[in-house]
Formats: sequence, C-alpha cells, structure tokens
Amino acid sequence: METASKKSFLTSEMIKSAILGAFKKFNPIYMVKNPVMFVVEIGFIFVLLLTIFPAMLDADASGDDRIYNAIVAFVLFITILFANFAESIAEGRGKAQVQTLKKTKTVTGACVLLPDGSEVMKQAYELKRGDIVLVQAGETIPNDGEVIEGIATVDESAITGESAPVVKERGGDFASVTGGTTVTSDWLKIEITSLPGESFLDKMITLIEGARRKKTPNEIALNTLLVSLTIIFLLVVVTLYPMTTYLNVHIPVATLIALTVCLIPTTIGGLLSAIGIAGMDRVTQFNVIAMSGRAVEACGDVDTLILDKTGTITYGNRMATEFTPVEGVAEKELIRAAWLSSLTDDTPEGKSILSLACKLKVDTADEGMIRDSSVHIPFTAQTRMSGLDMQDGTKIRKGAYDTIRKESIAAGHVIPKDLEQLVHQVSSVGGTPLVVVKNHQILGVIYLKDVVKSGLKERFDQLRAMGIKTIMCTGDNPLTAASIAKESGVDSFIAESKPEDKIKVIKDEQALGRIVAMTGDGTNDAPALAQANVGLAMNSGTNAAKEAANMVDLDSNPTKIIEVVEIGKQLLMTRGALTTFSIANDLAKYFAIIPAMLMAAVPEMSSLNVMMLNSPTSAIISALIFNAVIIPFLIPIAIKGVKYKPMSASKLLNRNLLVYGLGGIIAPFIGIKIIDLLVSPILQMIGL
Repeated sequence: METASKKSFLTSEMIKSAILGAFKKFNPIYMVKNPVMFVVEIGFIFVLLLTIFPAMLDADASGDDRIYNAIVAFVLFITILFANFAESIAEGRGKAQVQTLKKTKTVTGACVLLPDGSEVMKQAYELKRGDIVLVQAGETIPNDGEVIEGIATVDESAITGESAPVVKERGGDFASVTGGTTVTSDWLKIEITSLPGESFLDKMITLIEGARRKKTPNEIALNTLLVSLTIIFLLVVVTLYPMTTYLNVHIPVATLIALTVCLIPTTIGGLLSAIGIAGMDRVTQFNVIAMSGRAVEACGDVDTLILDKTGTITYGNRMATEFTPVEGVAEKELIRAAWLSSLTDDTPEGKSILSLACKLKVDTADEGMIRDSSVHIPFTAQTRMSGLDMQDGTKIRKGAYDTIRKESIAAGHVIPKDLEQLVHQVSSVGGTPLVVVKNHQILGVIYLKDVVKSGLKERFDQLRAMGIKTIMCTGDNPLTAASIAKESGVDSFIAESKPEDKIKVIKDEQALGRIVAMTGDGTNDAPALAQANVGLAMNSGTNAAKEAANMVDLDSNPTKIIEVVEIGKQLLMTRGALTTFSIANDLAKYFAIIPAMLMAAVPEMSSLNVMMLNSPTSAIISALIFNAVIIPFLIPIAIKGVKYKPMSASKLLNRNLLVYGLGGIIAPFIGIKIIDLLVSPILQMIGL
C-alpha cells in the first residue's frame, strides 16, 4: 500500500474510470442523493426538451431560441458531468488499493486441527470461529485469528506496505494475525476469531470502496443548508417569471433555469461528496483504516487525547541505562555480575542489561562455557529475582531491593550504607532499581528506565498548538508517571490507572463537552477505545482492541494519531473553505446574470453591468460556463485538502474569509469576463 507522499494525484487509469463513473451517476435515482445537483439535472432535462420542442412553452419561439436552449442545455450537462467527475475521482483514488487487497483474497486452504489430534484440510471460507489451524512457512494465514502456539515471522506487506516481516507469538501485543498475510518462517497454531467475509481484510476492502460510507453529522448539516438555499432560490425564480410577464418583460425559460443554477450553491454541491470521500482516502494513505467518515470528521474536532504510556509514549520495555556500584565495589565487578545474572534471561530487560554491559567492554570470552554449565534461575512473582547458579558454586542474582536486602540480612551480610540512597536516586526519577548480589554480597544497582520515544515531545507541542490536551494513562506509581510525563511533554497524567480509570477520564472529558480520542492496543484498552469519540487501535494489538476502535493503524504507530487529527481538521477546513468560496462565488455571478436579464426591458439596469459584458446572451452563457468549469478547477483542492496550519478558530475564520471569501468574489469577475471575450464572437457569428 502506498503512502500519501508516494501516491500520484491522478493516473490515466483513474481518469478513464472517473469519466465512465461520471456518466453512470447521471441516473436520477443516484442524483437525488445530491439535491443541489438533482435540481441542475432537472433543469438540464427541461431545457433539453425545450431545445427539441421549442414551442412547448412559447408558440412564437424561433430557431435562435432553439440554438440558445441547446447551448444552455449543453453547459448544464457539462456542469453535472464535472460534479460527477469530482466524486468519481475521489472514489477512484481508493480503487487501486482495493485491487491490491483483493489479490490477497485468493482461495486459501487451511489445515484444521481437530480435538482428537487429527488434521483435515478446509477452504478458508469454511472456517468457523474457534477453529484451530496450523500455518507453516510459505503458507497464507486463512483468516483473522490469535496465535495460541509457536513463534514465526509473518509478511504483512499486503496489508501494511511494510516489507520487513513481523514476529508473531503467543501472548502480548503481537499475538493477533490478519487473514491474507503470509508466514515466512517456522509455524503457528492460530485460533480463528472471525467469520469468512467479516475479516479485517474484508472490512478494509468494503471501507475503501466506500460502499458503506454514510454522511457525517457536519456533512448532513451542510447538506441541509444547501437544500434550504436551493429551495429559497427556486421560489425566487418561480415567482420572478409571473412578475416579469406582468411587466411585459420577456425572459426565456432557459434563462430562468440558468439563473437558478447560478444562484444555487452548485460549486459546493458538486464537491461536497468528493470532499468527504477524499477525507477518508487521505487517512487511508497514511495506512490508517477509518471505519466511518464520522470517525475522520470527529478527529477534526478532537479536544483531548488519551494515551497509554507503555508502547505509545515509551518503547514498552524498561531498558538498562546505568550501573552504579556501592561503596567499596569496583564498577567492573558490578558490570560483570550484572552480565552474568542476565546471561540466561530472555526478557527484554535482561537483554538490555547484556547490551549495556557489552557496550562497557565486559569480558565475554567464557560466555559459552558459562551458559552450558550454569543453572538458570527464572524470575517469579514470589522470589522477585532471577539469575544463575554457576558450576563453581557462585550464585549471581538481580532483583527487587526489598527482596535482595532480606536475603542478604538472612545470610548474615551487612547492607552497604549507600545502597538505600542509590535505590532512592533511581526511584525518584521514575526508574526501576535492580539490586545485583553475588553470593549474598550486594554489589550495586542497575538503573532500568522507561525510554520515551524520540521526537515525541515535539509532536505533543504540535498537539498543544492545535488546542488539544494530552493525558497519559499508566499503571506505574505516581513518581514514575510524573517523570515520564515531564520527559515526554504531556499535559497531565493518571498514575496507577486501571481500565475503568481510562473510561472514567474519557467520560469526564466528554461531560465537559469535549471530543476525546484515544490510542491503545491491548484487550484492556478495548472498553476505553469504544467509549472514546475516536478510538485508534494498533494493527499489532489484539482483535478485541481493533473491534472496539473506529480506526486501525496498520503501521502500529500510536503517535500517528497526530496525523489523523490533522487530516480531520483539514477535512473540516476544506469543506468550510470551499463553502465560503461557493457562496461568495454566487454573489459575484448575480452581477453578471441579473443586469443581463433585465437591462433590455429596463435600460437603467445597464449601470449594474460592472463587468462590461458584451450582450445579455453572452453574459448569461459566460456565467453558466464559469459555473461549470470552476468545479474541475477546485477538484485538486477538494481531494488534496486545504493545507492545515495550527491556529485558533477566529484566525481560521478570518483566513477563510480573506482567502476563499475574497477569492470567491474576485474569481468570477475575472473568469466570466475572460469567457465573455471568448464566446461573444462565436455568439455573434451564429446570430445570438
């Protein structure tokens, strides 16, 4: 899947598909969903009938009227075509992704393990929830599931676009697997968690195709406004006809329809669906799947962001950063003992101790011999320590301060005077102290630290500039939580939090009228993800989290919520900017059409012809043509979106009024005048 920066804006294939789609959308059953453009289509059909049957409303209609009607009908046809084309282009940008995803949905065989230990081959579509399947190297995972046994690398490039395989194993954040991905090494036993047709891949295809895209609340509200304006202007034009007839002013029906089309907000009406579809598409380009347009739009209104600490703000595992010996012990002796205590420790913390010791030039010449001859002592909740017993009787341990202290005292050893101070120094900055002991003699302290992800502080500064409050939730004690909060730059934190605490803080923020977003990846995050207005789950997380959320990040990068929020705000800005442009645009078109309609009967109206248009006919046709061609000119803005810059609502309003409001007034004056200069000679040649 391509990223936003790599994907080209338009390809010849997209254009061909969009043109075909634009013609298909002429179906009145489809057009009625867009009331503004539906009115334009009715106007087109009516003018087309007048072209074919010119005497339908006027027995004295001439050949010139038929030509004029034909020109108006053609321009109205082009207007509808351009509006349909805008929507088709927006839809077409997701079709390439759909085709890529559909290629992974080949008929896949699955080796199902039965309760009696036997195996049976089934097709993927025959699998049920709870089935246990064995997938070996080179085979495709048949459906979404959870790893219950084994460890293997899985190629998820068809889903995430990431070429490097991902290690999947039972338990933790990387137990969830997606149907359509491929095991590249070893084997996995997987418990199927979704039915055929309901997998994550199926949902992605459906969502990108837009088959279930529903209008968002803001879109519905704007659509209601546009319909209201359309009805008002329809009533104005309908009452204008008998009034002008009473005053003996003859205005062709085609001109009245042209006036209606130019008065109603056709520009934003033609682009509204494209803006919404493109918003979801832009999220998809960042490898985030939004379950609905409502979720994308809600991102634009986010006031509060709830972040889980582990795996989101920090890397998820505490890492050794320093060895501090007690008084009277050489640093090299402590480093050697710490290295020995972790030789058989496969935990991330143990591996980080080995890594740090190697950086500090510990002697590793006898590593193989020690591994083979020593007895590994694993960490347990009861002992709260781990290490190894060497062949020569030496016992090396590392563990919690309280436990090691008690063991040493029980063995008759004196506790170093500075040990408590060293432990307190580590704890006071939010670290975890591990005390290292050799044959019950305390050597020093290992400083384990939660490592904050690089660049996160700057990203939280961006959120603050957007007016978004950040809250970190962690199960750590208040001291550790405060240290991580200060280092990462979040606005506030909740220490020793449980799943219900996350839900409570979300509900409290929502009670204050705030829109809340949250990122998470674990099953314990699922209730909070469901409660939040925007729930962004990690693709590497559990199925429960992905089901509860309304967005899934395929790259499993929790900080990507910042980009998603920016896209949501960009969607709202784009809609607001183009609405401002459209309404301002209509104001300018009045100065072209209304004087042109009436100045033949009321010569004084010619003073309002500020554009100095050549004739009433050229003025009306020029305004109508401009009304049509402005839509394709705005398609790139509708699809790419207005560039987002963090600013206050008042500054944003002023910017929109200045750039798009003023631009919407100026553009028609220039555009209509240029079109008038081009069409006037042609109209004179055909006698109009």
